[in-house]
Amino acid sequence: MSLFERIDTVCLAVSDIEKAKKWYGDNLKLKVIFQEANYAILSTGDSGIPLTIEEGEITPNNSTYPIFYTMNIVEVHKELSEKGVKSTEIVKEESNTFFDIFDPDGNRMQVCFA
Repeated sequence: MSLFERIDTVCLAVSDIEKAKKWYGDNLKLKVIFQEANYAILSTGDSGIPLTIEEGEITPNNSTYPIFYTMNIVEVHKELSEKGVKSTEIVKEESNTFFDIFDPDGNRMQVCFA
């Protein structure tokens, strides 16, 4: 039996919580569902796992990152590119298709379609 019931959230450090909330809302269409002075919890569609952005020290080259799933990877890539979101090209592997995106603080996130 596992010690845990679920993953509660994925947390990313940001340099300015207000600017980050705006960026995540405008570009990724994530909505703030709870906020304290230095952090905000953002809904991620129908997932039960939210994304938490927390004002604090940015860790360059952090190897932990969230992966968002979409049924429309080409359309999502196009929309984010048109908004000026820094992203990689779409990569197609045997069983996975994905691309990376980066917020203004350099946090890596991935968008996938399996």
